[in-house]
Amino acid sequence: MEDYNVKVLDEVNKGTTMGMDAISYVADKVGDKRFQEVLDVEYGKYKEINTRVNDIYSQYSSKEPQTTNAMNKMMTWYGIQMNTFKDQSNSKISELLLQGTNMGIIEGRRLLNNNPSVDKEVKQILNDFVVMQEDSVETLKKYL
Repeated sequence: MEDYNVKVLDEVNKGTTMGMDAISYVADKVGDKRFQEVLDVEYGKYKEINTRVNDIYSQYSSKEPQTTNAMNKMMTWYGIQMNTFKDQSNSKISELLLQGTNMGIIEGRRLLNNNPSVDKEVKQILNDFVVMQEDSVETLKKYL
């Protein structure tokens, strides 16, 4: 039987890793100090949830949490480079980050709805991750 706690923790870990990667890929393109500070805060939120996943993962598995694979990292990096080649405005960068964040929200809500029997602590981390991303959408929309 598949351990749904591990599945959920792996998905949250992949999501937080992808969020941190995306922010780090655009960081050098942001010229607006205030927007850079916003992205630094967002990065910290992803990192905090990532740390929480890693802190409890060993309770559920002897393996390491799954992260995004090298191909996905490369595709994300390449996509950001191509989409910001001519336009490095706050609006464009915010749009790109919003697209990824919305995908994370969809996957997170799907996991919440389809895994009601996960442990309370795992469910709390997943819920916090989804709520954090929903808050990030509101923050990023201001820069469109």
